[in-house]
Amino acid sequence: MQDSEFKSEVQTLNNGSDVNPIRIDLITLQGVQNYGSVLQALATQALFEDLGAEVMVVNFVKEANRWENISRTWSHGNPVKTLVMAPTIRRWKTVFQGFNDDNLHLSKKIYTSDKDFDGYVSEADAYCTGSDQVWNSKWNNGVLPPLYLSFAPEGSYKFAFSASFGQPSLSDEEIGETKGLIEQYRHISVREESGLEILQGQYGYGGAIQTTDPTLCVTPEFWRRHSKERLKTNSYILVYCLNKSREFDDYACEVAKRTGLKLVRLCTRYDQITRPGKSVLVPDIGEFVGLIDGARYVLTDSFHATAFSMNMGTEPICIYPREFGGRLASFLRLAKSEQRRVRDYSDFDVVNRPVDFEVVTPILEGERVKARDYLVSVFDEIRSERDARL
Repeated sequence: MQDSEFKSEVQTLNNGSDVNPIRIDLITLQGVQNYGSVLQALATQALFEDLGAEVMVVNFVKEANRWENISRTWSHGNPVKTLVMAPTIRRWKTVFQGFNDDNLHLSKKIYTSDKDFDGYVSEADAYCTGSDQVWNSKWNNGVLPPLYLSFAPEGSYKFAFSASFGQPSLSDEEIGETKGLIEQYRHISVREESGLEILQGQYGYGGAIQTTDPTLCVTPEFWRRHSKERLKTNSYILVYCLNKSREFDDYACEVAKRTGLKLVRLCTRYDQITRPGKSVLVPDIGEFVGLIDGARYVLTDSFHATAFSMNMGTEPICIYPREFGGRLASFLRLAKSEQRRVRDYSDFDVVNRPVDFEVVTPILEGERVKARDYLVSVFDEIRSERDARL
């Protein structure tokens, strides 16, 4: 299936009942080479349109992720690494930028620095900070004011949907730098429990709620209609490892040996072909979804790979990364599936601690309702205030 077919789903979801839809400018982290990031952007856009909004995704790309800079970002100026990374970067551009161009309603202009937003003009009725690690200053190498809607006109309607700090707490310096921006939000929903604690305890921001990741706010059927068709064979373990680790790889090999299952590795770079398992090199977006759907287990340190696994009825085996593991922990607690965490690299009993999908599925359905209720309330308020001005 071609990635462009995602667009037809968005059009199908939009019931078209609002002849004068509200207009929302959405900023998130779609401009990265990461499967979860582009998929959460698509899911957010689809949800908003399903609820009667027109969406324009601000084409925000961090400096390090601009295509003219990305080779230097990954090679650190090393000419050998530059040569090694060149094929991967070309493939990334096809997979990720191609997907975004085909499926997201991106602004024509690409924005990076605060200066790029000078004179920002929009007819939006509201501005939204979307999901992913938008407020994670470690991940983003500092505070990025545009992700706090610093560019939106003074007095405009601002809200956040499933935003993530990605950390258990923030420094006093970061709170001081961003408090004035956070206070301008009319409504905030965050993805993790820790986000609520940061907002309430450190910012003194009351009334925020927790909503799940946008990729979980749409059904598994939504994703299956847009994945590369793959039967549920239960014959392989899919490895999706974002943080290189020999211990992780050795553990994966031993799990495969003990279960008698094939090891399939989803490689995000061509140079990962030497790591254990049958390599699938930088698959397109639909194949990413299909690989998760078809696996018996997904062995991963990735939040989004875990979320997709749970949504699609595939059992994850979760190894928390050294940093930003709170996202995984929060989600497994929510899904009452903390038994799927690997306690250490000698914990092979995880395969005997199954997911109870009869428990998980209603939880995820409830989270979808909660997220939609939040958005309906926000959109009704935006619509009411807009109509009062007309």
